[in-house]
Amino acid sequence: MSGLGPEVRQRTDALDSLGNTTAATGKGFAIGSAALTALALLASYIEEIKIGLMRLGQQILTFADGKTMNTADANFADFMDYYQVTLMNPKVIVGVFIGSMMAFLFCGLTMNAVGRAAQEMVDEVRRQFREIVGIMDGSGTPDYARCVAISTKSAQREMLLPSLLAIAIPIAVGLILGVSGVMGLLTGGLGSGFVLAVFMANAGGAWDNAKKYVEMDNYGGKGSETHKATVVGDTVGDPFKDTSGPSLNILIKLMSMVSIVMAGLTVSWSLL
Repeated sequence: MSGLGPEVRQRTDALDSLGNTTAATGKGFAIGSAALTALALLASYIEEIKIGLMRLGQQILTFADGKTMNTADANFADFMDYYQVTLMNPKVIVGVFIGSMMAFLFCGLTMNAVGRAAQEMVDEVRRQFREIVGIMDGSGTPDYARCVAISTKSAQREMLLPSLLAIAIPIAVGLILGVSGVMGLLTGGLGSGFVLAVFMANAGGAWDNAKKYVEMDNYGGKGSETHKATVVGDTVGDPFKDTSGPSLNILIKLMSMVSIVMAGLTVSWSLL
């Protein structure tokens, strides 16, 4: 677009490829940080459960084997035993399944959101080419503000459903399955969300770099069937590495924070 020589494009492509690799590495650290934060929030959740029980007046914990203990003296392992947070508990297993599916559902919603926003942008650009004279030869000025508005409104509108799900699901699981179900939910969301986010960050960058590699006259170069395939891969890879992958960091931490905030309601509801 700037009219510079072809060597400039070669250098910027090399920098872009390096940037994709660097960004994937940085996103790996980011999701690792989110995973460690979520682990810490699991302990915080149990602490909030303990506080909730004491506020409700349950000063004694009675275990399944008949053993009793003061609630104030119970530690993390004691609460795991009290709420039977084991793989033999169906509530935990159901929570794990829901948490694992949440990561994939969240990614599917964000990927579809990118597709809808992109299609809306394409339609607007085509409209401007048809109706505004002189865009191609530079004598006419495109309506940039309209494109920015489409992008901004789509970002806000499309994130409503994923955000509401990330808030509503932990609350619903807490009310239906109790503390053990929430622990399973957070564990499943952490496990699947971590590996999915790492996969998306790396795969998206790799697909982008693959297209640039083919465009450097490898495997047939531009216009070849291989190049067409890499263009499709790059089209999917961009929302992979820039939208769905990074958003999983927020999902993991948001579900944990909502569970902590609603811990008192979960405890009081389970005692009814």
